[in-house]
Amino acid sequence: MTRVLQAGRRAPQSGSTRSAVVFLHGYGANGADLLSLADPLAEHLPDTLFVAPDAPESCAGAPFGFQWFPIPWIDGSSQEAAASGMAAAMQDLNAFLDALMVDEDLLPEQVALFGFSQGTMMSLHVAPRREDPLAGIVAFSGRLLEPDLLKDEVVSRMPVLLVHGDQDDVVPVQSLPEAAEALQDAGFTEVFAHVQKGTAHGIAPDGLGVALAFLRDKVGF
Repeated sequence: MTRVLQAGRRAPQSGSTRSAVVFLHGYGANGADLLSLADPLAEHLPDTLFVAPDAPESCAGAPFGFQWFPIPWIDGSSQEAAASGMAAAMQDLNAFLDALMVDEDLLPEQVALFGFSQGTMMSLHVAPRREDPLAGIVAFSGRLLEPDLLKDEVVSRMPVLLVHGDQDDVVPVQSLPEAAEALQDAGFTEVFAHVQKGTAHGIAPDGLGVALAFLRDKVGF
């Protein structure tokens, strides 16, 4: 049984929804953490709905935050708990995306994912295993989980933008080329990358600018 994800949203500036960007936040944060990015993006994407769900589980390490799944090396959970949490969160996110498209009368190619950290891990794991390709994935400061399985499990391929800070001390910047290589090996033909110079585990103005250009190209109808 899937869990219903609670989500904040910013309506399109034009009043007409022709596309949607779904923000997936990091470990210990919440949807509101990324929804603020709608402000600088909306001006250039006036027909885009911005939605930011809270992850399905409360986060032990952050009383007011949420997690998509446990992370053993942070919270001391078992690998089994992490795997089962990931599997459940995948179902929850897929159900959320399916409902969003029905409610907003959108096709998969009109919906993009924008992940940060653990939200990037969810984006890169869930989207390629969906039946129909989404418009694209913006993947900040995360990693591709189980890269060796992607080639055999990929169902749909979409454009992917990987962005990472070169001073990231939470998720090493080496995760970017590792993800790019695995995606390309799995047949993804549009894989783009941007390294934020002097940036730690975060979203810098230059990275956000690259993300905006990517989104305008993929969902800025």
